[in-house]
Amino acid sequence: MFRNSYDSDNTTFSPQGKLFQVEYALEAVKQGSAAIGLRSKTHAVLLTLKRSTGELATYQKKLIRIDDHVGVAIAGLTSDARVLSNFMRQQAMRSRMTYGRAIPVGRIVQSIADRAQTNTQEYGKRPYGVGFLVIGQDETGPHLYEFSPSGTAFEYYAHSIGARSQSAKTYLETNFASFENATLAELINHGLSALHDTLQQDKHLSLANTSIAIIGPSDGEIEDLNHSSAAKRGNFRVWENDGVNNLLRAWRRSRGENEDGPQEEEDKPKPEAEAETAQSAEGSEQAPPGAPAAGEDVTMEE
Repeated sequence: MFRNSYDSDNTTFSPQGKLFQVEYALEAVKQGSAAIGLRSKTHAVLLTLKRSTGELATYQKKLIRIDDHVGVAIAGLTSDARVLSNFMRQQAMRSRMTYGRAIPVGRIVQSIADRAQTNTQEYGKRPYGVGFLVIGQDETGPHLYEFSPSGTAFEYYAHSIGARSQSAKTYLETNFASFENATLAELINHGLSALHDTLQQDKHLSLANTSIAIIGPSDGEIEDLNHSSAAKRGNFRVWENDGVNNLLRAWRRSRGENEDGPQEEEDKPKPEAEAETAQSAEGSEQAPPGAPAAGEDVTMEE
């Protein structure tokens, strides 16, 4: 529906100086579910909203571990994310085998940015339709980067990508001054509040649709150290499903909400009551003319 004479390939500029194939790839990132990243002086955190293709399908994973000190959150085409994440793993492994040390975070982000830029310049290729938020930790501390299909990469204190990400950006811009000295629990609470702002009004954060990744020293009060050796070492670890229960409960408690989350409406009819109502209605339809309605009191005449 966006087709014009300048979008048939990725090497032709429009009169406005745009590459439409790159613009379309950036739009694919905006269609993906939201991903949010924050960092402080000691930690970096990623939070994502998982989607399910249907009631019978599992939720799609949005957080990918690259190395002990690097991980990414994705928004856009999952297949493209798989290719790029495998390339990042190869770069991380090559650094350990060649130099005997972990690759610096900025260098591995720049490597995928260079790879993506090549696809915007060579004829016959298409841009990657996925965006990354990359967190990592090296000698200079924790880092947060954004990678886009245009081949650019920027470092942030906090950022969000994906659908309805502008709502999250508004929250992050309002509160980012407190992120630098925030504890891990406070940083996660800020991230969950920003992620909650990307939801539709009738949706809520739950164990099924929320994933959280952390890099930095562990916190035994909110993390289950018995189930994660990476957490004990302060490496990249992902919490999802039952693993985010304590984190969500702490976030709801900080907002003054019920720790168990939104409850079902009490006046909503129960399945048993609906079945009885349906049977009563069916019986009244089959009754002969003049017969009392189902559930009506009957008085016998003498």
